[in-house]
Amino acid sequence: MATDAALSTDLITLDVDADGIATLWINQPNKQVNTISEATLTAFEEAIDAMERDPTIRAGVFISGKDASFIVGADLDMIKTFASPADVRALSRRAHALIRRVQTLGKPTVAAINGPAMGGGLEMALGCTYRIATTHAKTKLALPEVQLGLLPGGGGTQHLPRLVGIQQALTMMLTGKNIYPKKAQRIGLVDALIHPPGLHRAAKEAARQLADGTRTPQHAEQSFTDRVLESNTVSRRIIYQQAGERTKKRTHGNYPAPPKIIECVKVGMEDGLEAGLDLEARYFGDLVFTPESKALVSLFFAKQDAEKNPLKDHAQPVREIGVLGAGLMGAGIAQVSAENGVDVVIKDQNLERAAGGRKHVWDGVHKKTTKGILSNFEEDVIVERVVPVDDYAPLQAADVVIEAVPENLDLKRQVLADTEAVIRDDAVFASNTSSIPIAEIAAEAEHPERVLGMHYFSPVPQIPLLELIVTEQTSNAAVATAYDAGLTQGKTVIVVNDGPGFYTTRILALYMNEALLLLEEGADIEQGDAAMEQWGFPMGPFELFDLVGIDVAAKITEIMGARLGGGDYQISDRAADLAAANLLGQKTNLGFYAYEANNGDTEQGDLNEDVYRFFGGADRTSMDPDTIQQRLGLMMVNAAVRCLEDGILRSPTDGDLGAVFGLGFPPFRGGPFRYVDHEGAAGIVMKLERLTEAHGPRYAPSSLLREHAAAGTSFHR
Repeated sequence: MATDAALSTDLITLDVDADGIATLWINQPNKQVNTISEATLTAFEEAIDAMERDPTIRAGVFISGKDASFIVGADLDMIKTFASPADVRALSRRAHALIRRVQTLGKPTVAAINGPAMGGGLEMALGCTYRIATTHAKTKLALPEVQLGLLPGGGGTQHLPRLVGIQQALTMMLTGKNIYPKKAQRIGLVDALIHPPGLHRAAKEAARQLADGTRTPQHAEQSFTDRVLESNTVSRRIIYQQAGERTKKRTHGNYPAPPKIIECVKVGMEDGLEAGLDLEARYFGDLVFTPESKALVSLFFAKQDAEKNPLKDHAQPVREIGVLGAGLMGAGIAQVSAENGVDVVIKDQNLERAAGGRKHVWDGVHKKTTKGILSNFEEDVIVERVVPVDDYAPLQAADVVIEAVPENLDLKRQVLADTEAVIRDDAVFASNTSSIPIAEIAAEAEHPERVLGMHYFSPVPQIPLLELIVTEQTSNAAVATAYDAGLTQGKTVIVVNDGPGFYTTRILALYMNEALLLLEEGADIEQGDAAMEQWGFPMGPFELFDLVGIDVAAKITEIMGARLGGGDYQISDRAADLAAANLLGQKTNLGFYAYEANNGDTEQGDLNEDVYRFFGGADRTSMDPDTIQQRLGLMMVNAAVRCLEDGILRSPTDGDLGAVFGLGFPPFRGGPFRYVDHEGAAGIVMKLERLTEAHGPRYAPSSLLREHAAAGTSFHR
């Protein structure tokens, strides 16, 4: 109907029906998603002005005009333009005032959420009277600012705990994890769920009933225990203290945002909303300018850029993928493919093994179903996309074939030959090798131009990186098609040139080799792991040995040692000794640590002290954590720079992405190259020279690092 509430903005369109229910369509032009920017806030302010002016409007519905996307959060390009914390605080206070206006509008409002409602998008929804979300697979709600070194700056630290309770809110904000529709309703984050096609109609009906007084928001009840814990100042103090202790244990104090989030919640709940909002704005402004946030934001933009295929025009459609090898790696590749709509043929030596791979896929998908992320129907659809076979003929329809067979050159060449006999001329063959040069695998191929490496990381569904390895013969069409396949699987993709260990395996192998050398010198296993976790890695090197498999590490060491050995490197053979003794790590429940199964998961137990017999005996020397961190961390950093120097890496940005998203290099440090820039190349060179004097030429600074040190330049502009 006609209304005097027309808007001048093109970011929000206002429609009012005959019953006075306004629909505010949020739809940023020329953007795939909606974000919160200064222009967005202006548009919302104008929309609220219009709703206040028009007496015929009784209620409003905020809904996105984008397909399966509500508002994905703040526009980080905007954040980068701010010159001072004061600028950021002003933006935060403006968002606070806008949400307060929505809350005191005197007319009920409904947030109709389909797809992601993240960060500032969720904060806008928190200001509404009522929230209804769809059961779409892409619908998720989160305040993920902590993952960028920030805290929610639009009132999230204050409005979320008042809606879902302090403990639930702290968990969401301190982890940044997604909340999916069923859980969102269960904890009271949303009031109702609906199938996507009915969202607008249901939201308008809810708004109409709220305006009529026939419906009131029915928030989920907290458990009795939670109500008691959050009911008084003394018990709430315990919640804040425990949250701080858990956070410090997880982050080792490396991230400044989490303790500030806890303090904002505490001040807001104990001293009042206005005090909490004021502190939130002040801390938000401070955090934007911390080195940790700058590093994390740089990774965010690099990851965004990696999600664009630079050779898109050369790519062939990827509708079906063939996977050779139905072990955990092959099954993981099959799972991420099938979950994203790609048909999969998974082959092994016999049908029983191939079916076992399909069972692994079901196990992985079913965990998401039990968590409410997927419906039973979606689970069935995904698993049905995976077809187990025991011969090569069904690969004829595959657009990309990925082998995930054991790390043996002759075996990989044979698999390639057998595959080439049946696949189409335009199909791509990829090896998931972790260390063998692709040129060696493709040396006898009929079509080496369509052979490349697609290096995944275990466990495949959880590790976001995909490393594409190309030879001088690999065609642009093969690279482009493999890149598209990786993007379809939800991976962050980097492209590197062929060479021993490529990029990630090369720098990881030298890092883990140095950990073994430390043990040979008398270092303590648990001290070594603790030191590197304190430095920012998600786990220590010896825990990583057990996770990857000590036999796998031994094989990689064998391959890498043959190619990188000699005067400059001291290669330990202790991993092979451990593997020969069947100390393989988690797969045999015994490695550097003991393990036991618990409800399908593997839990780490005590240190396996018997392993010290391979490293000179049980007498250990206490080593300074800083020494351990420098020796292991700088070994990886120097190796990364050498990969750029040798032409394996194509850019420092790829090096940072690969190390962080594939190997767990501390994200708050931004990656090896961002870390050098922050510390200064001259300082890194000085430390490496000292290590060279103490431990030999394997620590000699790379020529490229010396160049930057001499010139006072950085890897990133």
